[in-house]
Amino acid sequence: MSSTIDSTRRDDLRHVELSIGGMTCASCAARVERKLNKLDGVTASVNYATEKARVDYPEGVSTGELVEVVRDAGYTAELPAPPKTGTGADTGTEDTEDTEDTADAEALRPLRDRLLVSLVLSVPVVAMAMVPALQFTYWQWLSLALAGPVVVWGAWPFHRAAWANLRHGAATMDTLISLGVGAAFLWSLYALFLGTAGAPGTSHRFELTIERMAGHGNIYLEVAAGVTTFILAGRYFEARARRRSGAALRALLELGAKDVAVLRDGREHRVPIGELAVGDLFVARPGEKIATDGVVTEGSSAVDASMLTGESVPVEVRPGDTVVGATVNAGGRLVVRATRVGEDTQLAQMARLVEEAQSGKAEVQRLADRVSAVFVPIVIALAVGTLGFWLGSGGGAGAAFTAAVAVLIIACPCALGLATPTALLVGTGRGAQLGILIKGPQVLESTRRVDTVLLDKTGTVTTGTMSLVSVHAADGVAEDDVLRLAGALEHAAEHPIARAIAAAATERFGDLPSVDEFRATEGLGVAGIVAGKAVVVGRDALLAEWGVRPAGDDTALAEARRAAEERGRTTVPVAWDGVVHGLLVVADTVKPEAARAVADLRALGLRPVLLTGDNAAAARAVAAEVGIDEVIAEVLPKDKVDTVARLQREGRAVAMVGDGVNDAAALAQADLGLAMGTGTDVAIEAGDLTLVRGDLGAAVDAIRLARRTLRTIKGNLFWAFAYNVAALPLAAMGLLNPMLAGAAMAFSSVFVVSNSLRLRRFRPHRS
Repeated sequence: MSSTIDSTRRDDLRHVELSIGGMTCASCAARVERKLNKLDGVTASVNYATEKARVDYPEGVSTGELVEVVRDAGYTAELPAPPKTGTGADTGTEDTEDTEDTADAEALRPLRDRLLVSLVLSVPVVAMAMVPALQFTYWQWLSLALAGPVVVWGAWPFHRAAWANLRHGAATMDTLISLGVGAAFLWSLYALFLGTAGAPGTSHRFELTIERMAGHGNIYLEVAAGVTTFILAGRYFEARARRRSGAALRALLELGAKDVAVLRDGREHRVPIGELAVGDLFVARPGEKIATDGVVTEGSSAVDASMLTGESVPVEVRPGDTVVGATVNAGGRLVVRATRVGEDTQLAQMARLVEEAQSGKAEVQRLADRVSAVFVPIVIALAVGTLGFWLGSGGGAGAAFTAAVAVLIIACPCALGLATPTALLVGTGRGAQLGILIKGPQVLESTRRVDTVLLDKTGTVTTGTMSLVSVHAADGVAEDDVLRLAGALEHAAEHPIARAIAAAATERFGDLPSVDEFRATEGLGVAGIVAGKAVVVGRDALLAEWGVRPAGDDTALAEARRAAEERGRTTVPVAWDGVVHGLLVVADTVKPEAARAVADLRALGLRPVLLTGDNAAAARAVAAEVGIDEVIAEVLPKDKVDTVARLQREGRAVAMVGDGVNDAAALAQADLGLAMGTGTDVAIEAGDLTLVRGDLGAAVDAIRLARRTLRTIKGNLFWAFAYNVAALPLAAMGLLNPMLAGAAMAFSSVFVVSNSLRLRRFRPHRS
């Protein structure tokens, strides 16, 4: 029985997926999850990356209550949209995808606009504050005019989140950002209007000294505007990465056919796929996608199911055989009776596997968010304590407020806002130059923990296309004659094995002999007259049908056939004049760099495992060729997910490398998914790292680059926090010169950026 997606009873529970809005950090997701789980009988899992909450709830709880709980926590919640009915023509899926892409762009536009406007306004504010030569007579008032919109409008998301946190008795990094920006701005207003900072000709002097001062003549507008812009930049790039999370499901569903030729009253009628019903007969022509799961009633053909099963050799189907939707009919015309449609198809079930694996993957909280849970309350308490201490000790209101504001300003995470996005941008930019795409900061943590790497066979370790491996001839027969006659005959066929043989023959001989009386028998082989000989190439059944006798006592051919089939390769007998004279061996060949890449993966401390839907013999042969000891073969897509989950339960951190639709759910389930860029869009979208070149050696460089980027981010975060922690005591003691604070903050930002730029020097392990 198939599972369902929305509000479907499972045992005594119902299930729903809510879209959550307003979350700004991983701690927000944790808060929503805690609120939902407080309801009796409710089990919720909130994913910050996908902005989704998967909720199991009993019959006594309504979806309205779930939505209300989320809203009471300070966030928005929306129920899933009902499935569309009566869709139009075959453009429906494309229109939906375009609409969703447009919606993603529209959702990011407000944040992007805030960033761009804040950046344009902040640059002159920072420049005037840091370069005394730019400080003309009334420069401070121009700074106020430019910084005001940044602090009020640009930083509004942080102020709004801080207010929501305050109402619910919580504090996050948004709270600290809002307090620091607000304190710097409000003190600047005080200094300008009530202090001496607004006097004509006032300038900032860089005096790197530690001394107590009232602060009436100092403004911190560059701090308020700069922090806002830096943090907005980080949030924008983070949000842009998260918006791609739903693309895997769209790419998966896009694989299905858009319309179908249904047989009604003996005639074909082209209708949208949504109108196909169970029991309908439909036609699949050569080269077309099979519209849905069904049973063949007429015709025979070779069906290319590699994108779903991982099997490199097309599957021969005849009346009575089952076929799967989205596979490609590579041979003759088929008439199929639909047995499953819509959400019951194997393709839709795979979509659910991807969705469940993504939603179930624990989001790695950023180090900054984890530390902020302790850091933010401590800073706030320290600022209040500093204010109270100086007021109580008779230090004066000016000095007291100066010290308290200094605490908030020095703690405001300026460099912290740059730590992750700058390293991520430089690291991902360098990766793109090397054909490696890293999807987000949460990926980097996974690369550090991984100890086992599962390698898909077809298209990952092997080329994924059939090619001629060897030619064997009977005694007294030349191998060239076997290949030339077979190649000429197969040149007129369309089967993938035929194309492999014809391509090898054309490459070796160039022009091939002409063929007369060509005949192709679906699923069995071909026959015809070549160079005056009656040639038959194909399965034993076809040879028997043509009265072909075995090649006498030639045991060499029999031994070659047995050895090839033990290795999982496909053998094709070639006969003429009523006798088998040769044997062609065809197989999916190993990529030339695969063995070296496997050795490099071992050098990184990873245990390689070959995981494939192909047969065990072929898998063992490939594994032996590239140096892999452990093989898991003949697994379905669901089994691949189960294999990953089993290894994870055993305490292993698992990386998965694959390229097909059958790998998509496993890529999403794995701690680290590496998708080959030469594979399907759904595999690429479901993976965490994409290897654009399709070179397995790039997987080694991807893991090395990701680990290097992670170390850089952690180094940035350490120095950003170390700066805050070291300077806080000075600020609390009233010994922090505001100019020194500004210089130190600028230095910490420059250091973080410079440290991140070192990633540009990353070089591939083997050039």
